[in-house]
Amino acid sequence: MSSCRSRSRPSGSSRITIDQILDLVTKLQKLLPEISNRRSDKVSAAKVLQETCNYIRSLHREVYDLSEQLSELLAISDTAQAAIIRNLLMQ
Repeated sequence: MSSCRSRSRPSGSSRITIDQILDLVTKLQKLLPEISNRRSDKVSAAKVLQETCNYIRSLHREVYDLSEQLSELLAISDTAQAAIIRNLLMQ
């Protein structure tokens, strides 16, 4: 099978250009604390994507940890405020 066939590109308006990909990677790079704090602007797209995955995983862990802490606090609190917070969270 020809290598050209396996690399077929989508047709129509769904086609994305290399420039668009580079622009998106640059924007993504600016959002990542690990990379945006570096003095060098030259970071490979692969490194940006790898750091993005790592950052998303760390955010998931942080959300999970904070959810656990909130659950523990709400479980031991019997105040009216805790009841309001529980109701808001259940919506």
